[in-house]
Amino acid sequence: MPTPAEQRSTGRGFAWLLTGGGSIGLLAAAVLLVEKFALLRDPTYVPSCSINPVLSCGSVMSTPQAEAFGFPNPLLGVVGFTVVATIGVALLAGARPTRWFWLGLQAGTTAGFVFVHWLIVQSLYRIGALCPYCMIVWVVTITLFVAVTARNVTARALPAPRVLMRAARYPSTIVAVWLLVVVVLVAARFWDYWALVLRDGMSPLGWIAVGGGLYVAMLALVVSYRRKPTGTGGT
Repeated sequence: MPTPAEQRSTGRGFAWLLTGGGSIGLLAAAVLLVEKFALLRDPTYVPSCSINPVLSCGSVMSTPQAEAFGFPNPLLGVVGFTVVATIGVALLAGARPTRWFWLGLQAGTTAGFVFVHWLIVQSLYRIGALCPYCMIVWVVTITLFVAVTARNVTARALPAPRVLMRAARYPSTIVAVWLLVVVVLVAARFWDYWALVLRDGMSPLGWIAVGGGLYVAMLALVVSYRRKPTGTGGT
């Protein structure tokens, strides 16, 4: 049976975060999977998210990193985000999982968090291109990891030192800072291209796709979790 601390830390905002984040991640992963299959059928196919030399899903999808485990990476996202969204719906319906369940979710989100950062490094410093749909997955995965970790630390389901327990009170701030670091890394890595875009007065669609997409996705996911839950998740 869940402890009182676990019940207090699992409010409807957290449940909606899992539901919304899982759904957004699932949609992005599903679109990536469709684009990947289209590229496999026709090597000349240009994915819808190939916008310019930097924002180019095709360049990313054609690399070995896109099949890190011998099959398309989006399959992992489809499965993982479906599980997360389902958990969110179950919480909204009144489910109260026990500690072992939350530790399992922690393990899953941690694995996704580590894998996403490996993909970020590969995209920036090995492949030299960005996939807009992949970046949506980055945002969702980072947000879910921070939220789940904060929830488990607050509920004392996950042992943590006092400094982490204090930090767990501010998941939105952690997510915002983390994503800001990613944006800075992206800007620095492709600064020559961004400068060329600005100098030549080209369309700002690339900027909108990167900056606006990350910002809006981050806000949509963290706002619902910003308010501390005051009850056990009921209406």
